[in-house]
Amino acid sequence: MELRTAVRFAVFSRALGLALQAVFNVIIPDHGADAFRPPRTEAPLFLDPLVEMLFGGLSRWDAEHYLFIAEHGYLYEHNFAFFPLFPLCLRAVSGSLLWPLAGWLSGHGRLLVAVALLNSIFTVLATAALYGLSCRVLQERRLALLSSLLFCLTPANVFLAAGYSESLFAVLVFGGLWLLEGSRLLAAGVVLGLATAARANGLVNAGFLLYLPLQRALANAFAISRGAGGPARSHHYFSLTLSCLLTATFGTTCIVLPFAAFQYYGYRTFCTPSLQLNQVSPAFLDLAQTKGYRVPDAGAPLPIWCSSHLPLLYSYIQDVYWDVGFLRYFQLKQMPNFLLALPVVVLAAAATWSYVSANWTLCLRLGLWVGELKKQADTPTPGFHNPRVFVYLVHFTFLLGFSVFCMHVQVATRFLASSSPVLYWFSAHLLLHYEPLLQEDRLSALSEGQMEQKHQWSSPLDLVLKFLPQNLLTRLLLHCWACVPLTRWLLGYFISYWLLGLLLHCNFLPWT
Repeated sequence: MELRTAVRFAVFSRALGLALQAVFNVIIPDHGADAFRPPRTEAPLFLDPLVEMLFGGLSRWDAEHYLFIAEHGYLYEHNFAFFPLFPLCLRAVSGSLLWPLAGWLSGHGRLLVAVALLNSIFTVLATAALYGLSCRVLQERRLALLSSLLFCLTPANVFLAAGYSESLFAVLVFGGLWLLEGSRLLAAGVVLGLATAARANGLVNAGFLLYLPLQRALANAFAISRGAGGPARSHHYFSLTLSCLLTATFGTTCIVLPFAAFQYYGYRTFCTPSLQLNQVSPAFLDLAQTKGYRVPDAGAPLPIWCSSHLPLLYSYIQDVYWDVGFLRYFQLKQMPNFLLALPVVVLAAAATWSYVSANWTLCLRLGLWVGELKKQADTPTPGFHNPRVFVYLVHFTFLLGFSVFCMHVQVATRFLASSSPVLYWFSAHLLLHYEPLLQEDRLSALSEGQMEQKHQWSSPLDLVLKFLPQNLLTRLLLHCWACVPLTRWLLGYFISYWLLGLLLHCNFLPWT
């Protein structure tokens, strides 16, 4: 029942988001941003104006890179900052499911439709995967439900809807971790490996496949040391430990392999080029010359990074094209971007402090055992502070530090919101523990009282709210006037960023 509730709300929020971005895209003129805008090589067909009106807002900023790669491949050097799984998915759907529209819709138009279709599906699947993962880790269904509902109103909403890989990455990460928590290590390794093929920060997920088997191996070693069950029992534990370690090695290899293969592809493209400039469209060459983009050219000198001891194209692009590096973004002129990222940074820091202060001794033991080792296999105390959350919090804190000190800090919002469940777990934890309406279950009484009122609709907003899906979060939103300030701040942050992202990003205005 809870899963169905979460999925329904995910479908509703995604449909509402697509409708709002279409409205904003029509009524607000696009800003003349200095962004990647490749020329169109096809003449527009009959349905292209309609598709551009409905889904054009989904192709802004970095989405242009993904759409260009899906349509033309990796032509420019800086295109290699965007990993291939999402463009491959777009191209597959555009060339198969949407192929019957080829006579009415250009290739670019079909890719826009594929973006709207795929990211809607991925977001709904990610919601379901997050709910399943939350149930297994938190051991509290109400907290799991509220976490998945909050994901539907994520501050990174526009990036899960637009032509970015965040929604694909989220479903792969949450799904892979759900499999891992169910001890399906081989399947988890494959799914998390696909996540690395979608985004480079998928490499960090290797920590889960190293940590959890190590935790189980220590538990087995403790059981052997106690001699419980005799030699046969010891042999069983030894075999189980060896199996965990082997599958962890396999899973880690699955995670690293897509990154290595993609870097090798980039090396072969630019360091051993076979492409001649006369094979490239003149319009793309003109853009490269105007903007200073590098294209693979068999007759040109090799790029500098090809002669490095470890020629990683991805690191070179982040360094040269985007100026990403330790403390490089700490400049006075970037203060507005730090303010933009401040809410998620504060929320993430509060999550870390709350967990560490509640589990100080567990954190000192790196979460590898809980008090006496014999208790490790027992069901932990449910909720955000339970020991099974430890490894997720370490992963989340690492991503937080990396995004603040080594990246463009405004990216922290979508970076954390699509890579870790902790943001939603902690937010749901705050609501359940500090909101009296939820603690005393007064929401149902308030909602029933509202339904029994005999008056007509007092405002157009009341009519709109009538069609909201009924769940814990929407009832809380409807009675936010009766909530404590913490709840109003938290819900206000989620909803304002959900809405502002659609308003600004879809019109080439700066956003996270």
